[in-house]
Amino acid sequence: MPNFFDKYFNVKKIIESKREYKQQMVRVEALPENYQFVFKKIQHHMWCFAGGDGYDMMEIHYDLIDLFESGAASGKHVLEVTGEDVAAFCDELLKNAKTYTEGWREKLNCDIASKFEKERNSQ
Repeated sequence: MPNFFDKYFNVKKIIESKREYKQQMVRVEALPENYQFVFKKIQHHMWCFAGGDGYDMMEIHYDLIDLFESGAASGKHVLEVTGEDVAAFCDELLKNAKTYTEGWREKLNCDIASKFEKERNSQ
């Protein structure tokens, strides 16, 4: 139980994360308008799938800000950075994060494997 409180109710970590998040959002506001629009859409989409404490999702967002800053500095349109299929781009980003769907997938595979293992053992 102490790990639970350290992970989810660590006030110092929460305050630090909130401060860092606000600093990162200032970077987003400095991006061209089309980059800001796409970033906020991606951010909203990805948070729908966030699992756990969400800190891994924050790292993905910060990396995305770096990528968008680089693209904007190069004079690229935002869709040159993400590609036309922004949802697929998000899926690639989410491969590096713990998501709710990941837990569902693991449970599905575990349930099926467990059933067939029981059947094999009973034969």
